[in-house]
Formats: sequence, C-alpha cells, structure tokens
Amino acid sequence: MPRGLAYPKERANTVHRLSQRARYDLHTIHSIMNSTPVLHVSFNATDSGQGPFPAILPMIGQMGSFSRPSAGLDDTLDCYLHGYVSQRLMKLASENQAEGLPITIAATKCDGLVLSLTPFSHSYNYRSAVLFGYASPVDDAEEKLWAMRLITESVLKGRWENSRTPPESGELSSTTILRVRIVSGSGKIRDGEPHDDKKDLERADIMDKVWTGVIPMWETLGDPVASESNRVEGEPEHIRSFIDETNDNNRAYAQKATKDV
Repeated sequence: MPRGLAYPKERANTVHRLSQRARYDLHTIHSIMNSTPVLHVSFNATDSGQGPFPAILPMIGQMGSFSRPSAGLDDTLDCYLHGYVSQRLMKLASENQAEGLPITIAATKCDGLVLSLTPFSHSYNYRSAVLFGYASPVDDAEEKLWAMRLITESVLKGRWENSRTPPESGELSSTTILRVRIVSGSGKIRDGEPHDDKKDLERADIMDKVWTGVIPMWETLGDPVASESNRVEGEPEHIRSFIDETNDNNRAYAQKATKDV
C-alpha cells in the first residue's frame, strides 16, 4: 500500500492509461529506482550535435541525501548518477550548472510473464518508475566521495570496505558524479493473474485447450567465478550474503506477484 509523502500529480508525471496501477508515493518510486541495476537517463542533446533526436544512456545511479544520510526511501531524496568526466551528459550538465540540466530517469523491473486466453491480453507483471529533475555535477569533495560509496554499495553491499578505498586522486578526477534534484515522478505496477474477457471465459473450447497463468520472472545472481589473479580462497562473506539475500528477495517478490491481492 502507498504510504508517506507523494509526488504531486502534474502534467508531466500523471499516468493516464490504466491509472489504477499508478503510484506516486516516494517510497514505492524510490524503491524501484534503488533496486534496478541499470537506469536509463534521457536528455536533450540537440545543442551538442546530436541532431533532432533526444539522447538516452544506461547509467548506474542511486537515491540518497548527502545532507540527511539517514533519510529513508519515503523521504525527499536526490538521485546520484555515476559517469566518466568526458561523457557528453557530464559536459552538458557542467554547462548548465546554475539551473541544472533537465533530465528524465527511468527504471523497469519485470516480475512475470502473464499468459492469458488471447494474445491481446498477454502482459508482464512489472514495476516501473520515472523521475524528472535537474542534474548538476557534484564539486564538493566530501559529497563526491559519499556518493561514490553510496553507488558502490548499491552494486554490492559491503564492497566499499572490502576493496581498495578511498579512490586515488586520478580515479576521482576522471569520475563525475551528477546530483539530480528531483521535482516530479511516478510509478506504475502490474501484478496478479491474467484478466480475460467474460466472452472468452465462457467458451469451453478455448478454456479446455489454452493454459493461463503467470510464469514468475526474477533477476538471479549466479555463483562467483574468481579471476585468474585472485588470491583469496573461498567466497568472502559479504559476497555470499549479498547473493543469497538478493536472490531470495527477488524470488519472493515475483512469486507473490503471481496472485491478485
């Protein structure tokens, strides 16, 4: 159930089709963002020789608050994005540092294949979220280091303390962190069983030959494969714990989503 603060419904973020699936509460939207390994970031790049086409990039990012590190997912948060210093998006954000570069961030997770009586009604169980905001480079050294740790920990919990840190000066100078001030957002979730038309449910010839239901789908982390240069025996506990917890959570959500609430 939605809870806590919510993004106000405006023209940009209002869901019109199947609006009963819309979510505007911060907790749901931020949870989807933070559990999606790759975010897709779009921006207007016409001034950089892109032509008439908007640009879209796969990026790593995470919701958080440098000024309020203990803020939860149901609170107002920024989105921090990781990129290389010469990346076009980073250059455009630097050129628009005063107001920030307008960008859109999208995240999608598939939780199941929904198989109905007719191809028209087939679907996915899914969770999706879109955020709108203004991106600016993080110049403060302390905030940049904090954001790099935040993003690293989102890739694999416990990895920051179990790798060579802090980053060297050359690594810091070649990396740009964007802070996106979020102004609007929305989410959309589909879960449950297939919903077929009454006319098809009443046809015995169709009901007797067509299987309907949901095939759960979830992201799974496999067993670690050590590199040729690795000298550590066995699997470090932080890696095994992260794998098991992630797989268990993803499986549980997908299986729960197979049924109507």
